[in-house]
Amino acid sequence: MNNFLGRVVSGKVTDENDKNYFVQIEGTTFLLDKDEILKPLKIGCNFKGFAYENENHKMQITRNIPDVQVDHYAFGTVVQSKYGLGIFVDIGLPNKDIAVSIDDLPELTKLWPQHGDKVMIALKIDKKDRIWGELADEEIFKSISIPANPKLKNRNMKATTYRLKLAGTRVITDDYRLGFIHPSEREMEPRLGQQVDVRVIGILRDGTLNLSMKPRAYEAISDDSKMIFAVLKRSEDGKISYTDKSTPEDIKAFFGISKGQFKRAVGNLLKNRLIEQKDGEMLLTEKGKETDIE
Repeated sequence: MNNFLGRVVSGKVTDENDKNYFVQIEGTTFLLDKDEILKPLKIGCNFKGFAYENENHKMQITRNIPDVQVDHYAFGTVVQSKYGLGIFVDIGLPNKDIAVSIDDLPELTKLWPQHGDKVMIALKIDKKDRIWGELADEEIFKSISIPANPKLKNRNMKATTYRLKLAGTRVITDDYRLGFIHPSEREMEPRLGQQVDVRVIGILRDGTLNLSMKPRAYEAISDDSKMIFAVLKRSEDGKISYTDKSTPEDIKAFFGISKGQFKRAVGNLLKNRLIEQKDGEMLLTEKGKETDIE
């Protein structure tokens, strides 16, 4: 097995042509693209760079060293997927994308990373000197994460999914905090490597952020609901003499909407426990009094 691939190594410049220098490392010759070099190299000098096999199956060395290496984990961007093989990840090499095997991906292809998603990988070299991407495991993410902060409660954040399980989705936020999304806190399961918008709803015992992909109650209600809620908030005592039992004519005259629209809007507010109806009146609940809707 080639011990140079996927690592930063040093070699000696032994020759050149119009396009490349040739760098030799213990009997193996690597191409070095001259477009990378600002000042001409002398034959016999040493050169240090990242060694890999390019897409044409030729050994190459580059001064543009990627963050992803053997035993070095970092995020790369998914550029394509191939059914029956896996996904390909751009780690910054000019002519090589790194394959992640189907064996390391979710069983359901709909949960595979798509173009533009990000996965954290390191490189591994198989017995045939092929370079593969190896997904970071839970311990790697724990080692790079920072502790959860109780002050983050109710904060909106962006996060990238890195582990999909029946119990829920594991993510890491853009500021490197670990998070968990229970299935009840999402409308659908996100893909591996997908960036998602989340909201902090608590802190778990292990210090992980408890997250939700669902909108806040007031973000989920309709425009008609917001209008009715605003009328209630502006009333002197937090109640109005209109309910879903009011006549269509009275509702149209006061709110400017049909009774069907009104009932749907009121139902939305009731579902979110922002209002209640009692004795022919609609009034704010304690939660409604504490909630502001823009």
